Amino acid sequence: MSVHKIPVNKISPEALQGVIEEFISRNGTDYGEIEASQETKFRRVKQKLETGSAVLIFDDETETTNIFLADDPVFRKLDALTRNQKEKDISG
Repeated sequence: MSVHKIPVNKISPEALQGVIEEFISRNGTDYGEIEASQETKFRRVKQKLETGSAVLIFDDETETTNIFLADDPVFRKLDALTRNQKEKDISG
């Protein structure tokens, strides 16, 4: 498994917009008392990515992107696995 954290400032605004919109469309309904508009959801996700409280991930195997909260246990596990693999690659 090879996943990469993609810095949002390294991709074009158009690509970032597409990734965020695709993520929002997969994310489903808020189930809150007041449903947030697509524009509001977009702004929230983009802000989290820009502040580092969320991260953009690319998976080489599936050739897909995903967005995780930085403190999400799934992201932490992926990040740890990636770091361990890089250390193994360096040490040979």
